[in-house]
Amino acid sequence: MPSRRNSRQRALQILFLWDARRQPVEETIDAYYDTLLSEEHPEREAFVADLVRGTVGHLAQVDEQISRHAEHWRMERMPAVDRNILRLAVYEMIYVGTPVAVTIDEALELARKFSNEESVQFVNGVLDAIHRGMPQVGENAGVGRGPEK
Repeated sequence: MPSRRNSRQRALQILFLWDARRQPVEETIDAYYDTLLSEEHPEREAFVADLVRGTVGHLAQVDEQISRHAEHWRMERMPAVDRNILRLAVYEMIYVGTPVAVTIDEALELARKFSNEESVQFVNGVLDAIHRGMPQVGENAGVGRGPEK
């Protein structure tokens, strides 16, 4: 079973492709897997598809959160990689229930791998602002305070 980090990386690559082409999500997922070298054909993972479909399905809400917290940046002016890292992270943070600390850490790793240090700081700032604006309920409430006993 591939790691969740690899799954997020694939989801980011598919979202980037979708953002560039704006074709139906299923066609984008198929195009991504079809372009991989034959020896790299990974098994299609449900988690990857769920992340991509969910992000695109909730795009208006996700983009609204990003726009509200990305001071002085319009969505269309953001670098495409950064925009899609943010989209993936915000979707996962709000709708999947992954702990916020994990979501932000994974987003920062994606930014380090696919973008630059300025992007890492930008992504961190936007996601931190979104997190501060979220209602503190459930598993995400304890983020930053250490383990509860």
